[in-house]
Amino acid sequence: MTSKEIRNKFLEFFEDRGHKIVSSSSLVPKDDPSVLLTTAGMQQFKPYYTGDKDPIKDFGSRRTVSIQKSFRTSDIDEVGDESHLTFFEMLGNFSFGDYFKENSLEWGWDFITKELGISPERCHVSVFKGDNEIPEDEDSIAIWKLLGISDYRIKKAGRKDNFWGPTGNEGPCGPTSEIYIDGVEVWNHVFNEYYCNPDKTLIPLKQKGVDTGMGLERLVKAIQSVPSIFETDLFLPLMKFLPKELPEKIKRIFADHARSVTFLLSDSVMPSNKEAGYILRRLLRRIFVYMHIYKLKPDTLEELMKIIFEKYGEIYQELSKNRNNIINSMWEEYERFNKTLGYGIKELEKLEKVDAISAFTLYESYGLPYEIIKELSGSRAKNLHKKDFEEEFKKHQEISRAGAIKKFGGHGIDSVQNKEEAEKMTRLHTATHLLHQALHDVLGSKAEVKQMGSDITEERTRFDFTFPRKLTPEEIKKIEDIVNEKIKMNLPVTAKKMSKETAFQLGARAFFKEKYKEEVNVYSIGDPDPSKAYSKEFCGGPHVNSTGQIGHFKITKEESSSAGIRRIRAVVE
Repeated sequence: MTSKEIRNKFLEFFEDRGHKIVSSSSLVPKDDPSVLLTTAGMQQFKPYYTGDKDPIKDFGSRRTVSIQKSFRTSDIDEVGDESHLTFFEMLGNFSFGDYFKENSLEWGWDFITKELGISPERCHVSVFKGDNEIPEDEDSIAIWKLLGISDYRIKKAGRKDNFWGPTGNEGPCGPTSEIYIDGVEVWNHVFNEYYCNPDKTLIPLKQKGVDTGMGLERLVKAIQSVPSIFETDLFLPLMKFLPKELPEKIKRIFADHARSVTFLLSDSVMPSNKEAGYILRRLLRRIFVYMHIYKLKPDTLEELMKIIFEKYGEIYQELSKNRNNIINSMWEEYERFNKTLGYGIKELEKLEKVDAISAFTLYESYGLPYEIIKELSGSRAKNLHKKDFEEEFKKHQEISRAGAIKKFGGHGIDSVQNKEEAEKMTRLHTATHLLHQALHDVLGSKAEVKQMGSDITEERTRFDFTFPRKLTPEEIKKIEDIVNEKIKMNLPVTAKKMSKETAFQLGARAFFKEKYKEEVNVYSIGDPDPSKAYSKEFCGGPHVNSTGQIGHFKITKEESSSAGIRRIRAVVE
């Protein structure tokens, strides 16, 4: 069965059961500033679960079905293995106050085992096992048993695996039940039956809903019984076009990234140094680097794009409509980056030997990646090793950090290598201000939270503060949610000069160890009037213009820095 047949079967199956077919929304969410890119099929339907929009008015039905273009940046570095992708398609059916668990699970099982003909012996399911606050999902267990699934094929799991939501600080959420094929999760059924308040208390929803998501690529792999998604008919034309001598992992990166950049460009994302454009530029330049390393023809990516137009153009009309613009934009970025590479390569050719210091100089000045330096230098780089290059990079960070504190108002942001890094660090810097205020919101003023230092690189922010104990997972989640809620609100960020005394009277926060002049710069997030702003701090900058530019905020670690001092590490995506 081909991927095209699977797509059609899915849409027809649910259309026959009263669902309105809805086209995929853009990869760039138009009404959801909390995320850079669309990550799931339910995103365009969020207002219908909360009651802000009427599905009868917009679709003529409380049931919809879609195949949604989706993109997840968290998997970029994992691409090349058997299953990770950046761009993928999500099959989903949705109910807004109409059917619930019984229909959802029955139809899901019928589609998998009867419509697609997958043996029940290859499948098992999972359900929410319950906890102190929410009971076990006995309804789903009973439904699965009525459908003929034995106890040993029903796995019970907690909130981490079988409870979804909310997105942001509050919203619909509920237990989930998943269908696995050959041990791989394929189809997730979310039962929205609670509303999560900002304080994390749950209340029953007046209108229950169903939101399901099934990755097309994983499903096609299961149907076509191949070892990896890259051997399905979705990828084979791309894989066969690439030279046989290319390493398998590199071919997979080319295939994945070619699809991703083509679809991003088709939705009017342009290469840039911020937000979705930064993701696009990163993917394009990774392809260009490998094209250079493996001496592929300059038109390699264009040829891959033509295969994608042929494969997907009928399904996604924006590909055909924007074909010329997509190709032209790709070539503009290629020429821009190729010119930079050219200058660096000329300097590289002048060197009699290449060591870690000279390699780092080329990277710093021209953006020449280590892999290209090593590849092009040949025997001249016999003493150049990745670990030495990385050590040189760390040394430079330490040196630049020492001279950057004054420049960036005491935050210790490293001197940046290029504009892309500066953009990322600026987003992280503003996110750190939100983090500082969120700590006070969650831990309370009596906790005597004081900033003890911060350090920001292009990869992450690190924030030290006084606090006597380890933060609980609930506290960390609440802090993270508050920051993302403020980002979603797209609050303005403004700066004003004032006397130090006035700033303190207005409640502006200051770095605990810093000595300030009589006139200071105060950055406010929210109302331009510092007295009414959500966050206000003594700071020299730099900052974004509004919080919506930050992206999604994620705390990656909370740990002890020293006695009585905690440390939080976080990233933005």
